[in-house]
Amino acid sequence: MEHKNDESLELEGQEKETFLKRYKVVLLNDDFTSMDFVVEILMEVFSHPLDSAINIMLAIHREGRGVCGVYTFEVAETKISQVKKRAKENEYPLKAIMEEE
Repeated sequence: MEHKNDESLELEGQEKETFLKRYKVVLLNDDFTSMDFVVEILMEVFSHPLDSAINIMLAIHREGRGVCGVYTFEVAETKISQVKKRAKENEYPLKAIMEEE
């Protein structure tokens, strides 16, 4: 049986806390990305149905930002990476950020 010292137990606690935290993925408005592309991203990357995707896109357009979903850190990071890749492929400056919930 492995014996753990106080330092390793503390580190494990921090890792568990990070694992349990939830993060919002937020899309930010810009003057160039098309509304259709944002709806497509919301449906394909974030699995929103069309009506929900349109509502979030309109919030992004009107308020400058919109929450796409809440995920664990790793999933949020992956979603942001997918948005960045697809935006770059389509030559849009669309940005996604992560915020602790």
